[in-house]
Amino acid sequence: MSSATPVGYHHGDLPAALVRAALELLAEDSNAELSLRAVARRAGVSTAAPYRHFADRMALLSAVAAVGYRELLTELGKRNPKPVGVQDIADLAAAYVEFAVAQPGLFRVMFAEGCDPTSPERVAAVSAINEYLRGGVARSLGVTEAAAAQDDQSAALATGLWATAHGLAFLYLDGKLSADSSAARDRHVRTVVSALASTEWR
Repeated sequence: MSSATPVGYHHGDLPAALVRAALELLAEDSNAELSLRAVARRAGVSTAAPYRHFADRMALLSAVAAVGYRELLTELGKRNPKPVGVQDIADLAAAYVEFAVAQPGLFRVMFAEGCDPTSPERVAAVSAINEYLRGGVARSLGVTEAAAAQDDQSAALATGLWATAHGLAFLYLDGKLSADSSAARDRHVRTVVSALASTEWR
């Protein structure tokens, strides 16, 4: 779809149309500046229309980021709905990196400083991923899922593994790491995370 073609929206669904327009702009150009004006133009509405639903650019970016987190969680869940053990975690790390490489614009917005860290929608989406990963780590450590939220070790390991996958993702996006193919990238990520996880869980 060209940038001149409005995405269109149904009455009462303008916020969703604006977010969808932002996602389309990012898909076309991962470095796109998501101004409210540009998103409104893409959605085929007046430049004033977005302000009825988003107070400013930060609010829009937060809504876009929330969509990204939900999509990421969906992708992780497809890979493994209930991870257990080092190899499962390594598999999720590889999926995390692939998501970043496949959608670099969206991935960068998810972690952009321009997002509102207190946005309820964004906070809820981030919390869902945290709980998913922490649960997998806790099961691998023999901690019940009910106790995972209170278990400092599983929470720390989950954070560390997320940080590792996240760092690898940006190293690939920024060209600091390269791979001949997605398969090579997958193997590399799995090897790194497996080695780190195995060391931590001894």
